[in-house]
Parts: sequence; structure tokens; C-alpha cells
Amino acid sequence: MRIVVRKMVLSLTCFMLLSIAVLTEPALAVGVQDKADLLQKIDRYVTKTMKKNHIQGASLAIANNDEVFYAQGFGSLSDGSAIDGGTPFPIASLSKSFTALAVLQLAEKGLVELDAPYASYFPELSPKDERVREITIRNLLNQTSGLNDKVNPDMTRSPQFTSLDEVNRSLDTVKLAHDPGTSYSYHNPNYAFLALLVERISGQSFSEYLASHIFKPLSMNQTFNVSSTQQINDNAAIPRGHYLVFGSPVAQAESSWFVDGPAGIVSTAEDMAKWMLAQYSGSLLSPALMEQYHQAGQISPYGMGWQAGSDDQGRTISHSGIFWTYKAEETIYLDERLGIAMMFDTGLNAFVSYSAFIDGIAKIIHGQEPGASLITGGTVEIAMAVLTAATIVWGIYRLIRLGKRKKAITTGRLILSTAGRIIPILILLFLPQLATFVGAGRVVPWHGLWTALPSVIIWLAVFSLLNIVNLAGRFRLTFARGKRRRL
Repeated sequence: MRIVVRKMVLSLTCFMLLSIAVLTEPALAVGVQDKADLLQKIDRYVTKTMKKNHIQGASLAIANNDEVFYAQGFGSLSDGSAIDGGTPFPIASLSKSFTALAVLQLAEKGLVELDAPYASYFPELSPKDERVREITIRNLLNQTSGLNDKVNPDMTRSPQFTSLDEVNRSLDTVKLAHDPGTSYSYHNPNYAFLALLVERISGQSFSEYLASHIFKPLSMNQTFNVSSTQQINDNAAIPRGHYLVFGSPVAQAESSWFVDGPAGIVSTAEDMAKWMLAQYSGSLLSPALMEQYHQAGQISPYGMGWQAGSDDQGRTISHSGIFWTYKAEETIYLDERLGIAMMFDTGLNAFVSYSAFIDGIAKIIHGQEPGASLITGGTVEIAMAVLTAATIVWGIYRLIRLGKRKKAITTGRLILSTAGRIIPILILLFLPQLATFVGAGRVVPWHGLWTALPSVIIWLAVFSLLNIVNLAGRFRLTFARGKRRRL
């Protein structure tokens, strides 16, 4: 009997040990490797990938289990000093998760009801579209308010908003694109309304609330909030942002944009690691609200300042941040208790996959090879430079041939060649509309398109100019010869 009992105990012990090993494997993904060797691999990968994509400066934060695992800078400032873990970077739309947290803190105190109409907290509103009164706090958090960039301009507004109260007054005149709660549209002003709600309920300015209720409790002592991008431009401690032209970084001040609420936070790698630790430490909210905070929305993956998802490691929450001269990416693997965030001094570019940095670092942490793609921002930019040069050579060659042409161009061929040559011209003219279509309704200004697609715009402009000159020559040749025949 004792032997049977011993075997049962031994079997049960082995089973329990195996179960514990399986359950804790994700959380130990970092711990099973030599830390110095792991960090060296990450450094090499980040440096190499930045070089391939012509990114000058960046900052990386990694949080694992209950520690700030890594907070490091890459590259240098304009004065030559090195970027480090304490260098401030704009985190752009990563700010939305902070704004959502502020609202949920007030909800936990019973001061805000998530399913109450937003207008009930602002009796002074008198909207022309009565559906505005149906927008709930949850709708704003989930980006399902019925507002979008087409009916309520954001980046293209001129002049830009100067205060949260001014943003709020826009609700009196706007006409919703959809009934509240029926359609997802990513729209920055939704989070400006939430920031004003925090001010109205707390009696503090939004920046003061963040500082006293989020930054200070989490010891994020280097993090602060701004209301406009001009305050970023005026801060000499923040690395100057860039955009890329044929792969060459061009320093430029960030365009004027009101960002209080949706995108105004400036932070460091050291502080962002603390922020990510707090997502699974249970110190921010009650368990029930914390679960809501990390869940997907009612009709889309976008929940409360996060994109909720999952991968092989379990549940994830993530967000990207976009300015024209800065970029940020953040992914937190909740079940694995691992967070990775990167901030860059280069902005949105159609050819640079910033999220690939996060994916590659995660693979290294899991003991995998990050992989190397032949198609990078650098290779595509080189291809665009070659294509532009080839287009110039081709265009000049066609013009020379046209000048030597002796045979008349028929009307039919002229119409056909005209139709083909106006295509790049039309693409260039309607590029904002095409970008809005591809970008799920986001309305992008021309200066934004320029910083995101300068190489493409230059190529289209060269192609269009050569086609216009070619068409002018064809029309002149056709009509001149037609006139001679009549004579």
C-alpha cells in the first residue's frame, strides 16, 4: 500500500512541477537567458535595424515581471550628446491609454459613469445634431462616438484648437457621421473631450491631474504633458524630429497640432518601463476595472486607449503613436508580464515598419532569431531614388524622340497617350483623398503626406512634369502638322 501511495505522490508531484513549468514559461522567457548576452543581442538588432531604416535616434524600454529590465537610448542629439534612458521623447498617441486611465480612476471613485452621456457632464452644450447628446463616455473611449476626421477636422483644422474648451464647443456645430456606438472611427478629439471631462470632474487641469494621480504614484518623475506640438519644438531637451527623403534624415520642427488629451505626453524609456510594469501589477485600478481597461471595445479591437489582441504568448495590449517627425510603438504581453516600448526621432514613413522593432525584440527575448527582411526602409528608398532617376532619363529620351518624329500623330493615338499620361498627375492631385481611403477615414494634410511619402511625391511630381511636357509637345506637333496640311 505504501508503495502505491509513494507512486501516487511521486506522480502527482511530477505533474504539479510540469504544470508549474508550463504555466511560468512565458514569464521566465527573459530569465532563462544570460542577461548580458541577451541585452547585447537586442542592442545589435536595434542598432542594425535603425541603420537599415536610416533612423538617427531612438529610446527602448523593456519591463519584465516586476523589474525595469532595460531602458536605453540609441544615437545622439544634435549637439552630439548621447541619447540615453532618461532622454525625453514625445509618445504621441500612446498618451491615450493614460487619458483612459484617468477617466477610469474617476469612475472607480463613483464620479463618472462610463455609460452616461458625455453631454450630461456639460449642460452648457447646445448641439445642433441631437445625436451628440447620445454619445457616452464609453463611446469616446472606444472611438465609437460617431465623429470622424471628415465631419470634424483634426490635423487639417486651421487654425488649430488652442484649448480643451474650444474643442468642446465644436460639438455644438458638428454633424455626426454615424449614430453613436454603431461604427468605429479613430478620431483624436474623442480623447480631448475625455481630457476635459477629467478637468471638469477633478477640478484640476489635465496636466496637473496626470502628474498627481498617475506620474507621481508610478514614480514617472521625468514624464509630463503638453497641450500643443509647439511646446515640443520649444523644448531643447527633446531630440529634434526628422522625416526621410530618399533615406536621408531631414530635421524639421513638428507641425502645429493641438494634442492635449490624445497625444500630449512626453516621456523617457525609464519612465515608460515603469508604466508598462503597472499594467499587470494591479496598482492602477481595481481588478474589475483593470480587466475592462485591457479589453477590446464593443465593436472593434480598440478598447480604452489600447488595441486589445492576442498572440502565441497570450493576451496583448498595444498602441502606436504617430507624429510627422516622431514615432512610438508599445506592446504589452499581459500573460507573460512583458512590455516593450520604443520611441523614435523619425516620424511616420510609408516604408519603415516601426512595429517590426517590437516584434524583433520580442523574438530575441523568447530565444528566437528576429529575422531580417530584404525589404527595409533603406532598400525601398534606394529603389525610389533609382526609379526617379530612371524616370528622368526615360522622360528626356521620349522628348528627344518626339522632337525627331516626322510621322503625324493621329487623333486616336493622341487621346490614348493623353489618357495614360494623366494617370500619375491625377494620383498626385488626389493623393490626400487616396490617403484617406487607405487610412480608414483619417484625413491627412499635405504637409503630413510630404513627411510620410516625400520620395513618392517627388517621383510623382517628376513623372507628372515630364508627362505634361511630353503631352504639350505632342499636341503642338499634331496641331502644327494639321495646320500645314490645311495650308
